[in-house]
Amino acid sequence: MAFNGTWKVDRNENYDKFMEKLGVNVVKRKMGEHDNLKLTIEQNGDKFHIKESSTFRTKEIDFTLGEQFDYTMADGTDLTGTWVLEGETLKGSFTRKDNNKPLTTTRALVGGELVQSYSYEGVDAKRIFKKH
Repeated sequence: MAFNGTWKVDRNENYDKFMEKLGVNVVKRKMGEHDNLKLTIEQNGDKFHIKESSTFRTKEIDFTLGEQFDYTMADGTDLTGTWVLEGETLKGSFTRKDNNKPLTTTRALVGGELVQSYSYEGVDAKRIFKKH
């Protein structure tokens, strides 16, 4: 249950290029880089409840490890996929519904920070969160 808690985005690495590869327009990319995203994560066994709060929206997500679910990104991109826990790392494998291209993401605790990594069509990015 190491992920439990509230995490606030501290910094991004290559996030603009990642959003550009997804097809997000420049205005939304600039807003996305400064969205003040806060994640509240509650893990109970293999079930997760995550509340995403940002400048632009609040969304609550429930998923069970290994079970497929649908998710809509802040830019409106619809995905379907699963999260699994491998060791200390949450690994997400998703598919875009509009073009069937894969998008992968991981969440890992590194030095007391929550590092969320993304990969889409050869572009990698990270968002680093600090416990709040």
